[in-house]
Amino acid sequence: MVAGLVCAAGTSLCYGIGSVLQGVAAGHAPASTRLDPRLLLRLMRAWRYVLGLFLDGAGFVLSLVALRWLPLYAVQSVVASFLAVTAVAGVFLAGTRVRSRERSALLVVVLGLALVGLSAAPEPARALGTKAQWLVLAAALLLALVSVVSGRQQGRRGAWVLGGVAGLAFGVVAVAARALSSSWQGDLLARLHALVGSPASYALLLAAPVALMTYATALQRGTVVQATAPLVVGETVLPAVVGLTLLGDHARPGWGPAAAAGFVLAVGAAVLLSRFGEVSTPPSDGQA
Repeated sequence: MVAGLVCAAGTSLCYGIGSVLQGVAAGHAPASTRLDPRLLLRLMRAWRYVLGLFLDGAGFVLSLVALRWLPLYAVQSVVASFLAVTAVAGVFLAGTRVRSRERSALLVVVLGLALVGLSAAPEPARALGTKAQWLVLAAALLLALVSVVSGRQQGRRGAWVLGGVAGLAFGVVAVAARALSSSWQGDLLARLHALVGSPASYALLLAAPVALMTYATALQRGTVVQATAPLVVGETVLPAVVGLTLLGDHARPGWGPAAAAGFVLAVGAAVLLSRFGEVSTPPSDGQA
């Protein structure tokens, strides 16, 4: 369980620093009036975005490892604290300042995560049935369609809507990853066969680019604050509900209220910290 918590904390660290780098890069890129896949191609020429994307990938791998020992709700609660990491990273990477209320929110996040970590019952990942995996794939398809329509939203509303879609898509990625981790057994050939034959694999492959595109676009429609707050809610609450209802996640006996309280504290304080998620754009050095 300790190894799982360490990996989940590593995921939060990677996501927090990566979000600051991606926010700065997106601010330099030419904006579009709709959801444009070419935006990702333009951002791929920006070293800050590429580095942020690399950190996201590293964080995702760490989350897969964490999911082998911890319930999905526990992992996602720890991951939600990446906004606290964003606050600290913003000080060094974007010159922002931490005020007293942000320090208080950071302490609440730590308290909430401590409760969640202490309440989590270590357990191997349970298999998600084929029917449920098809539902996850259907959710990914629905979010892809919604993202196209939402891409026409402009300004603050666009940032909130697209950030929410991105959060839900990242939530689908987390659920699909948990489903796949439970079938990651046997030799290499058996594992590849399980991946190819699982609807969760295709859900992950579809939801991941949808999440990246909508989040990058949201960062251009509004501030990092407006884009990230709904993302945190979507990517934390949805997987937690799925884990508790379909994956058999549970807390240690007698620790249910503590787990619920810790979850609410961690997510709520993380959303409040998103008010600090604004990053200023450093002077241009000729690159995004």
